[in-house]
Amino acid sequence: MTTSAVGELYYDPWNIELNADPYPMLGRLREEAPLYYNAEHDFFALSRFDDVNRGLVDHLTFSSARGAVLEIIKSGMEIPPGLLVFEDPPIHDIHRNLLSRAFTPRKINALEPKIREFTQRCLDLVSASSGFDFVKQLGAVMPMRVVGMLFGIPEDYQRLVQEDGDRHVRVDRGGSMTDNPDGALSDGQVFADFIDWRTDHPSDDLTTELLKAEFEDETGTRRRLHRDELLIFMNLVAVAGAETTTRLIGWSGKLLSEHPDQRRQLAGDRALLPGAVEEILRYEPPALQAARYVRRDVEYHGRTIPEGSAMLMLIGAANRDPRRFGADAGVFDITRPIRQHLTFGVGAHYCLGNALARIEGRIALDEILNRFPDWEVDLDHAVLSPSSTVRGWDSMPARITRDPIDQGANN
Repeated sequence: MTTSAVGELYYDPWNIELNADPYPMLGRLREEAPLYYNAEHDFFALSRFDDVNRGLVDHLTFSSARGAVLEIIKSGMEIPPGLLVFEDPPIHDIHRNLLSRAFTPRKINALEPKIREFTQRCLDLVSASSGFDFVKQLGAVMPMRVVGMLFGIPEDYQRLVQEDGDRHVRVDRGGSMTDNPDGALSDGQVFADFIDWRTDHPSDDLTTELLKAEFEDETGTRRRLHRDELLIFMNLVAVAGAETTTRLIGWSGKLLSEHPDQRRQLAGDRALLPGAVEEILRYEPPALQAARYVRRDVEYHGRTIPEGSAMLMLIGAANRDPRRFGADAGVFDITRPIRQHLTFGVGAHYCLGNALARIEGRIALDEILNRFPDWEVDLDHAVLSPSSTVRGWDSMPARITRDPIDQGANN
């Protein structure tokens, strides 16, 4: 179906044409149909910030236990245990508490110099003649390396982990995760050999902690994680953590190329980096929506949404809601006063790795600007990711418009 910002009011998360530039339609939904119903695919959608924020917090009404992706909810497939993003409290809180030990301020701060050193190594390979691909040369490799630092996964093993994640997240253009011949969800078996090795060779890493951790489950039983639970845990952190930061770095290249004045301002004043990362996350969230299963009748905008429905929380629309972010909410501005956006979710499912993703984004931009403060992206050769769950780039090539700064000469 062909759609446009001035034609039929229509939103379809699998529509390739629409997702190339979804924001005009998302803006129309927010203003004209804040509660939208798609009869073709049988789902509702909320688009205003306050509605989406309220809905994401209300897990008693809007459940994640049947999936947080529309096609998975509609399929009725069984969700494996340990898949944190597809759980509700109390089991969600139990599993979240286990993983939270990886994201303490002490552990995250300890990673920062290692992240910076690895980023510098990646950028050492960049030359002015060959240009720089924000995704292929940094965004797709640095986040997975950071996951490896957390879990103690050897660097040469991480490629297998990334390939396994790609098989399940990537789909044919216009397709859905449930069309994937490898299955919509990975069972995490790619980690099996590593877990066996780490069991016999414990270390100071998250894998060892999770192998040893004891907790009280939802039945009141004191136990350790089952093997299949641990496999799912590790796969979730690896894929979810890498995807968000990969998209953030890709969008950074594009947005700062399209706004050269702001890029030059950022290059000259690195105190703006945290705000710039927040604005990129707000303006181009890696996930445009989060899906929920409606557990009980609920009313929005004078209409009852019946129990058993599927609901899309349109994060991309909420993040540009002028009721929240002002009349210029549709404008990219790295100096915008920071206000909470919904890119990392809210409530029980607020992203555990948000602080780490922010650090990765800040370091990536800082080091890129150190090397080459001027670039122009080549959109004719950029590649949009074929995924129904995240929106971003598999390739974002750029022409370096000034010779890279020789870091060795400055040391």
